[in-house]
Amino acid sequence: MVTILGRAKINLTLDILGLREDGFHEIATVMQSLALADTLTLTRQEEGITLRVDLPGLEADERNLAHRAAALVRKECGIRGGVHIDITKRIPVAAGLAGGSADAAAALRGMNKLYALGLSDAELCVLGAQIGSDIPFSLMGGTVLATGRGEIMQRLADFPATHVVLATPPVAVSTPWAYRSYDANPPAEHPNNAAFLDALARGDRTRCAGLICNVLEPVTEAAHPVIGDYRARMHAHGALCAMMSGSGPTVFGLFAEEQTAAAAAAAFRQETDAAVHLTRTAGRYEERNRGN
Repeated sequence: MVTILGRAKINLTLDILGLREDGFHEIATVMQSLALADTLTLTRQEEGITLRVDLPGLEADERNLAHRAAALVRKECGIRGGVHIDITKRIPVAAGLAGGSADAAAALRGMNKLYALGLSDAELCVLGAQIGSDIPFSLMGGTVLATGRGEIMQRLADFPATHVVLATPPVAVSTPWAYRSYDANPPAEHPNNAAFLDALARGDRTRCAGLICNVLEPVTEAAHPVIGDYRARMHAHGALCAMMSGSGPTVFGLFAEEQTAAAAAAAFRQETDAAVHLTRTAGRYEERNRGN
């Protein structure tokens, strides 16, 4: 039996560079791991894959990315034995935080360890990319520039340790819808990734905070004005910056001080109907297999 964490992520920048011939979008995004994580416990069994999730209504069969990841490892590595996977969910679902991808990445790591396969991170990333574009990042963790469909990654210096408040409004956002809406009416503002990477290399958190940008945010906010409201609330409560993650709907705020972040999280819980999480950035060297 092994226990593995699957960490949430936020996009510090997200740019769309165009539509690819394969129908996917070419992107350039700086992604950041968070301490907030789901916990997966994998236990050997004689055959097959079984899955239990502690969140009612969430798929616990072949539709679940963790199930698909375990099945892929069994197929590609010729494993005859099976696995039972228990998932304790903490990452909000369908929130722009890559919760499903985090679980799939944890399942890949767990199968590798459970069956002593000796697969490298690079080999796990190749497997993960067959299932979802965010899974290679979830395997790598830390701070990464992802390009292509998100599967081409460049390891970056860790973003300076920062407290993070996540506020997820009770609205549903379809990622395919967000990208189609972007194609129909692309916003004028795009992130300056080169300047962001330069500031990150110098460890200049303040400059980085001034450069965050997500081209999908105006698209989602137009349909769900609560995004703008949450962003304004984050700033009002002392955030260095605030932005929507991925295609949304989660809005994150970055805070220099834990006390300020905790006060902001408490205010969001009292003043809104958001699902609120107080967490922090997680660097690449943090132990991925134990508590968060």
